[in-house]
Amino acid sequence: MQFLVTWLITAVSFIITDYLLPGISVDSFTAAAIAAIVLGLVNAIVKPLLIILTLPLTILTLGLFLLVVNAISFSLVGYFTPGVEINGFFNALFGSIILSFVSGFLNQIFESNSENNG
Repeated sequence: MQFLVTWLITAVSFIITDYLLPGISVDSFTAAAIAAIVLGLVNAIVKPLLIILTLPLTILTLGLFLLVVNAISFSLVGYFTPGVEINGFFNALFGSIILSFVSGFLNQIFESNSENNG
C-alpha cells in the first residue's frame, strides 16, 4: 500500500513541478504516473552508477556535484517518458529540486495522517 501512495505522491509532485516551472511540460496525469515509475527506475539503476563515476568531482565540490547528477537523472526521465518534456539543464536542475521538496512535503503530510489514523 505504501508503494502506491509514494507512487501517486511522486506523480502529483510532477504535476505541481510542471505548474511551477515553465520549462517542464507534463501532458497528463498518466504521463506523470509513468514519469514517476521511470524516475524510480533511473534512481535505482542509473543514478548509483553516475554517483560512482563522478565521485572525484563530488568530493572536490564537497557534494554539490550531486545536484548535477540529480539534474542528469531528471533529464533522463524527460527523455524516456512520452508526454514529459524538460527543456534545458537549468530547468532539470530546478525541477529536480522542486520535485524533491514537493514530494518530501506531501510524503510528510501523508505519513503523519497514516500515523494518526493507524
